Amino acid sequence: MRIISICPSNTELAAYLNLTTELVGIDDYSDWPDSIQHLPRLGPDLSINMDLVEELSPDLVLASLSVPGMEKNVEELEKRGIPHVVYQPNTLQEIADNLLDLGKRTGKVEEAKAYVAKYKATLDAYKQFTSTIKKRKKLYWEWWPKPVFTPGKFNWLTEISRLAGGINIFEDVELASVQTSWEDVLTRQPDEICLAWVGVRTTKVKPEAVHKRPGWPSLEAVKENKIHVLEEALFCRPSPRLLEGLEKLTCLLWGDAPKGFKR
Repeated sequence: MRIISICPSNTELAAYLNLTTELVGIDDYSDWPDSIQHLPRLGPDLSINMDLVEELSPDLVLASLSVPGMEKNVEELEKRGIPHVVYQPNTLQEIADNLLDLGKRTGKVEEAKAYVAKYKATLDAYKQFTSTIKKRKKLYWEWWPKPVFTPGKFNWLTEISRLAGGINIFEDVELASVQTSWEDVLTRQPDEICLAWVGVRTTKVKPEAVHKRPGWPSLEAVKENKIHVLEEALFCRPSPRLLEGLEKLTCLLWGDAPKGFKR
C-alpha cells in the first residue's frame, strides 16, 4: 500500500502501526521516527505541493484539520480525486479512534487494537496515580505568545493536565483553542507556566522573556522560576506520543510518574 502523510501527527499514527515502510511521502515537518527521514518531502503542512502528491500515486493520503489552514489541502485532495482520510482529533479518545480507523484502512486492525489497549491502560494508570492529589497545580499552557493562544476545555492538553495532577487554567473556556491576553493569564494566577510554542524548537524559546511581561514578575510561578520550555512534538501533536509528554509533565510536577507508554 502506498501511503502519504501530510501532517506530523498522522505520520506518528502510521509509525505506531508499523506502517512506515508503506509511506512514500511526508510533509516537511514530520520528524519522527528516524526511519522516515529519507522519504520525499512534499512541503510544509499548510502548503502541501499537491502536484508531487499526485505524482506519487498514493492509495491513501493521511490528511488533517488539526491546525487552522489545512482546509485547502483537503479541498485540493477532493478536487483531484486523490483517496484520503481526514483526522481532526481534539481529545485523547479521538486519537485512539483515529488509530483504530487507520488500522481498519490499512489491514492493521489487530495492531491498532493492541496499541489502543496499551494506550488506555496507561491513561488508567495515571488516573490512579494522581487520584489522591488534593491540591492540583494550576497550569498555563502557551502555544503562542503574541497573539496569545492557549488550549481550552476541548483539547487533549486539558486532559493531560488533569492526568498529570494539574489543571489547565483555561479549562473553563469551551473551545479547543483560546485566543487570550497576558492580562487574562495574570488574573488566573498559574502555579506553573508551560511554554510549548507550535512549530518552534525549544532552543529558540526564551523563558526569560516571560519576566518582561507587564505584571508577570508578581506571579508566584515567575518568582519561583516555574517556567518550563516543553517540546512541541510531545505536547502539541495529537498522536500517542502525547503520553511521553504526560510522563515528562508528571515527573516535572511531582518528581515521579507511572511507567510511560512505549512503542
